[in-house]
Formats: sequence, C-alpha cells, structure tokens
Amino acid sequence: MRRKHHYQKLLIIAAFFFCFFLTTVHPVTATQDDNIALLDRSAKAFSSVVKKAGPAVVYIGVEKMANSFGGQGQGGGQDPFGMFNDPFFQRFFGKQFQHPGMQPRQFKQRGAGSGFIISPDGLILTNNHLVEDADTIKVRLADEREFTAKMIGTDPQSDVALIKIDGTNLPTLPLGDSNKLEVGEWVIAIGSPFELSQTVTVGVVSAKGRSRMGINDYENFIQTDAAINPGNSGGPLLNIHGEAVGINTAIFSRSGGYMGISFAIPINMAKSIKNQLQKDGKVTRGWLGVVIQDVNEDLARSFDLDKAEGILIAEVGENSPAQKAGLKQGDVILSLNGTKLDDVSNLRNRIALTPPDSKVTLQLIRDGHTKNIDVIIGEQPSDLSRAARGRGHGSLFEKMGMSLQDLTPELAEQFGYTRGQGVLIAEVTPDSPAARVGMQPGQLIEEVNKVRVHNLVELKKALKQARNPKQILLRVRAGEFSQYVVLRTE
Repeated sequence: MRRKHHYQKLLIIAAFFFCFFLTTVHPVTATQDDNIALLDRSAKAFSSVVKKAGPAVVYIGVEKMANSFGGQGQGGGQDPFGMFNDPFFQRFFGKQFQHPGMQPRQFKQRGAGSGFIISPDGLILTNNHLVEDADTIKVRLADEREFTAKMIGTDPQSDVALIKIDGTNLPTLPLGDSNKLEVGEWVIAIGSPFELSQTVTVGVVSAKGRSRMGINDYENFIQTDAAINPGNSGGPLLNIHGEAVGINTAIFSRSGGYMGISFAIPINMAKSIKNQLQKDGKVTRGWLGVVIQDVNEDLARSFDLDKAEGILIAEVGENSPAQKAGLKQGDVILSLNGTKLDDVSNLRNRIALTPPDSKVTLQLIRDGHTKNIDVIIGEQPSDLSRAARGRGHGSLFEKMGMSLQDLTPELAEQFGYTRGQGVLIAEVTPDSPAARVGMQPGQLIEEVNKVRVHNLVELKKALKQARNPKQILLRVRAGEFSQYVVLRTE
C-alpha cells in the first residue's frame, strides 16, 4: 500500500514537470518564431522599398577635357586607375598631383556618380560637383538603357544640379519631407559606388542640421551611417516609405572610403532649388545684409541675456534690407516668422531660401527688451563677398597679451582702414589670453563694451566705465567684417 502511494507521488511530480515544460519551453519557441517572423517582415519591407525605388536611380558618367602632367595612363601616371579623377574623391583630397616642370597634355577626364529621376519626362536630381563643367553627361538606367543628358541648371553653393534626358513614362522617385525625418529612423542609400550600379546600403539617421563642415556654402546636412562611397554622389537617401529625403553628397573620411559618417542634402532644400533651376536655370537667394554670430555664455552675460540663445548681429551693411528695417549692431535675433532659430546656419539658410521682396518678421532682443521687426528681404548680390569672417577676438593691454596703437595714415593704408576708424592691434603675445581666443596683429578694435572708440584715448575712457574690469566686450574688425568678442583676464 505504501509502495502504491509512492508511485502515485512520482506520477504527480512527473505530471507537474510535464505541465511546466508545456507552459514555459513551448512559449519560448513560439516567441522565437515570432521574432524570426518579424525580422523576415522587416527584411521584406526593405527589399520592397528597394524594388520600387531602384528603377528610378541612375548611373551618371561625365567627361571633360583636362590637363594632365606626367606619364602614361589616365591621371598622368600618378593615378593609373583614375580613382583621383572621381569628383567625389576630389572633394576631400584635391585635384590630381601636378609636379613642377612636367608638361601638360590634354586628356579626357572621367567621373562617375548617381542621380534619380523625379519626372516621367526625364528630370534628374544629382550633385553639382559631379556634373559641373562636364562636356558630356551620360545616364544609364537600371534597365541598361543609355541617354545623353543636358544641363538644366546647377547651384554650386548648395551642390544641387538638375539635368534632363529625353524620355517618356520613365520610372520616378517620389520626394518626401525631410523636416519630418527623425534621428534614429531607418534610411536606405542607393547609388553606384566605384561604378557598381544599383548598390544598396542601409543605416539610420545619425543627426540632422549638420553645418560648418566646409563642404558647401549653404549646409544643413542629414548625417547617416548608411555606407556612402565615391560614386554614390547624387544618389537618393530614402526613408522606409521609399521617398527621397536627401541627396547623398559627401563623407567624412581619412582614407577616401566609408568610415561611418556620411552626409546628404535635405530634400526640402533641394526642392526649393530644383524649382528655381527648372524655371530660371539659376538660383536667386534672399539677402538680409548682416554679419552674424552665435551667442555663447560670455556674450549672453555681456548683453544681459537670461541664457545663451539666438543670433547676434555683429554688423549691419549699408543700404541693406536689415538697415532699412532698423536692425542694429548688438541685436540678438531669436526667431523668424515665429520659428525659433538654433544657430547662425539656421538663419542663413532660411533667409537664403526666402524669395526676394518677401516680408519676414524677426523677433529680437535689444537692450534687454523683446521686440518684433518686419524686414523686406532683398536679393543676394551676385558679387557678394565670400571672404571668411574675421576671427578677431581680444582683451586688453599687456596683462591680456596685447599691444595697441592709434592708426597712422600709413598703417590705415597698409591694412585697408581709414584714419580714426578704431584702435589697431599691433602685437599679440603667444599663449596669452588674447592669443588663445584668436586675436591677431592687424585687427581693429571698434567698440569697447558697446561704446564706439576711434582712438586709444576713447578706448581707455570706455574701459574706465566698465562694470567688470576683468571681462570686456569688444567689437573687432578683420578685413570686411567685424565680430563681437568677450575677453577675460586670468
């Protein structure tokens, strides 16, 4: 009897473990199956996007006559495979090497890249640096059909170009909304890296609004880790809906190849430029006529701002739209048409894309008070100087590592100033507070703590009135432009 009872206990224990196995092990297997199914659906989703978008992505080959120096083969013997003639590669490593004394010879320089069709009759978006100055532009579709393209218009300042092939019912790529793109979203790049047509790479949006890269005059790049290489230039960056949200244009690289950081022109910027190129063959940009700089913490304190935000007007051009509207040096712009401005590039890009004769409303802070000013945007002059802004920064006297002097007629003529325009920086001590913030001999101090100074006497008088003698706000000129700078003693 006791043995029978023992067997019953064993059966109960065995049944318990069997039920435990059914309720734990089986669901794990089911979960794994669900995960695999999810991955399978994701893979098929990417494949579906590529299958739909691929036919509209084209290979672009360009030719132009160029001078070569040296030996045999394309690139004058220095580049036997023609790699350095790729326009994409040249953007980061310069034109081909030219040795002194070598005699030039004419040869056909070839480049390759990508583009995408945006209209059934053959309009194609691509990069300016790919097709600029090309003698011939050949376009090859995914179905191997080849066309000779003609130039509609280019915009070197944004690196956008519009070309056209003669065709009907061509496959097209829809244009998305790059403003809706979020960091972390999946994106797909299609192009012809190293002339390998219809190459697909996948990544995510790493960042938005990248500027000051020194690639284009107007920058607002989408950064992605989708692999981009020479030959991808001009190809589309797609969202998961198969819409073009960017034009692949550049990489950050120390080797010439992909290193995980790629840049694309936002499609919203490209749309505006494309419309003007299609209509007029050129781009007309808006113009405000100010020299601007970002506000850091030192500048915020000097201008009695609650926090470091907005864009500081360092200079207002004569007879510019800004001057006509009443903008002044020292104004801090916070928003444009109600939209907050993040930095200098943000304002610069938005003004440039505003049609001339349009009215915009700027919200700004002046002398601690917020006010709105309406400005009629002008047309950017065709000869607008692209000279870099002066990087003059400064502080005072020997304690800060700087010697000053009045402008003599000879010095004024030498440095391109007028007598009495300001106080000249004659010398800057290496590794001094002034040197560390970029002050250089030949720059001119025009204001001290917002007080206009024309000579050393006025400068010293302005310094005596400073509320904080250890921190001084200067407006310093270098060449055509001036800039506000805060310098502190150690």
